Amino acid sequence: MKQDKREEMLAPGPEYEYCPNCYANLLLQKGFRNDLPYWICKGCGEMLINPEVEAESGIAWICDRCGAMLNIQEGFDDRCGEWQCTECGFTNKIEKSELYTSEDEYQATLRDPYKGLSDEDTLELSLYQDIEYLNGRYDIILIRHRETGVLRIKKLLTTYNRSIYDYLIDHPVEHMPQIIALYESSSRLIVIEEYVKGKTVSQLLDAGALSEEKSIRIARSVCAILTKLHTLPTPIVHRDIKPSNVIITPEGEVYLLDMNVAKWYDPEKTDDTEYMGTRHYAAPEQVGYGLMSSSPKADIYAAGVFLNVMLTGKYPKEQMAAGRLRKIIERCISLDAKDRFTAEELIAKLDEFKIDE
Repeated sequence: MKQDKREEMLAPGPEYEYCPNCYANLLLQKGFRNDLPYWICKGCGEMLINPEVEAESGIAWICDRCGAMLNIQEGFDDRCGEWQCTECGFTNKIEKSELYTSEDEYQATLRDPYKGLSDEDTLELSLYQDIEYLNGRYDIILIRHRETGVLRIKKLLTTYNRSIYDYLIDHPVEHMPQIIALYESSSRLIVIEEYVKGKTVSQLLDAGALSEEKSIRIARSVCAILTKLHTLPTPIVHRDIKPSNVIITPEGEVYLLDMNVAKWYDPEKTDDTEYMGTRHYAAPEQVGYGLMSSSPKADIYAAGVFLNVMLTGKYPKEQMAAGRLRKIIERCISLDAKDRFTAEELIAKLDEFKIDE
């Protein structure tokens, strides 16, 4: 949330084009429009409230997730304690302690992933010691339990479906890291999960394309995990199958990682609420270019791209795999989801290669 005084507002009329604090020309700042309810000046970093905005006070309540101005939403009352943003659906706390006197103070608070945790949750998290950031990412941390010495992974997620993580705590899926605990702060879902030691397929590919035998074995194992997800009472679509999300343990076991963009499959939906996925691996319908919501078939599209990358080191549009696997991959990445395999069908096709287990 952010507080700003009426005296600091922009003047009406032509003067609205200039910041009253640093006199920057707002029209030259990318994304600026005169009809926006507020603007963060890129010159001085201060919040400027549009004088045309009808609000009962000089306080601007801002959604912690999407940045929409809450107190111009119909029915908003700053005495309600919390408010569900009508733009994105996120429930914001409406408390005086959530007010900030400057944009710098507000942004610093947003960067604190633990803000808003209960004392109990904070105490539980303090039992873990941060060891190192993984893959250069500040949101994935290797941690150690101070009492048991057990290694875990801590993830600080800004994109997630909480209900999927709640389900996986009670219904762990074999060959996916087990979810140990969840803590939800004002801006993050903090996930404590099993640490799986090994190398990602992305790391293996640094040395070059994989053999056909190894590629098929890994792809089959991923499909076996997808089968479990896709055949749940309400199927889960992973939506981010790619080399960096598949890890091979020293014993050769295959694990599928990262459920932060996963969704429940609803056959009644005709489009995804949010377009998620990774470029080159995301199916057309997953990024808004299809005529349907992403289904389990979106994971098969990604699995086909994944198999091709393991075999050739390149995406299908750059170089297609040769031989019989080419036809399998082509069917996996069909633009029409109905023409793609199911995970079980893809396993059957890969089994035709008779690779020894």
